[in-house]
Amino acid sequence: MSKGCITATKYFLFLFNLLFFIFGALIMGFGLWILLDNQSFIAVLQEESNSLKVGSYILIGVGSLSMLMGFLGCIGAIYEVRCLLGLYFTCLLLILIAQMTAAVLIYFQRDLLKNEMSIIVNKILVDYTIGNKTTEQAWDYIQRTMQCCGWTGPSNWTENTVIKNSSRVLYPCSCRNVSIPGVEVEDNGLCESLSQQPPVYQTGCISSVESWLFSNYGVIIGICAGVAVIELLGLALSMCLCQSIRQEDYTKVPAY
Repeated sequence: MSKGCITATKYFLFLFNLLFFIFGALIMGFGLWILLDNQSFIAVLQEESNSLKVGSYILIGVGSLSMLMGFLGCIGAIYEVRCLLGLYFTCLLLILIAQMTAAVLIYFQRDLLKNEMSIIVNKILVDYTIGNKTTEQAWDYIQRTMQCCGWTGPSNWTENTVIKNSSRVLYPCSCRNVSIPGVEVEDNGLCESLSQQPPVYQTGCISSVESWLFSNYGVIIGICAGVAVIELLGLALSMCLCQSIRQEDYTKVPAY
């Protein structure tokens, strides 16, 4: 390979690894968002779902490792260090295999995740009291902002322990249909209805939640697909550059 081709390969590899580093940071950011978010449906799931917590830790781990590999790839490319390029190629290949395996597992377990979601939400509705828990506050936020009530409909709330055992007609305040005239109510907790038909939204939250999840799922998949393309390019370029380097020259590595 001519010197010009080696130089071009070296800087292309540096550019791709810089992008790889950035995408790795985005993946780690998604993992942290899932783990720390408390204002969306993720907050409802993360307190009850171990699989979601494990998934967020995996995203954080993969993102961190991707950033490390991007850094090693940049150093190995600029200073033409074969051992770093070889280590980079091996780790990058392992990451790519792990990502493909995770994607296959998620695809085949999507129905299981949907069932788990329904079980978690129904448990929240049954155990809901005054809206002080993180999951209760998150569910109130969902019902209020998405203008829905219950999972499949307001009838889901009839199984709530407090509502079922009360002599009054109670309903979740966050279900209050703002288009119906009446007094202002609290955002959280249970409110008393003056009539037998509570002034609540009649649509369930399942369609809105699924739409929200799928829209965010598409963004995550898009970023992961972009990372996979960069990984394949990085594998090809690192192999070409590694083969073009005749011998190891550690004098090119800066001393600190």
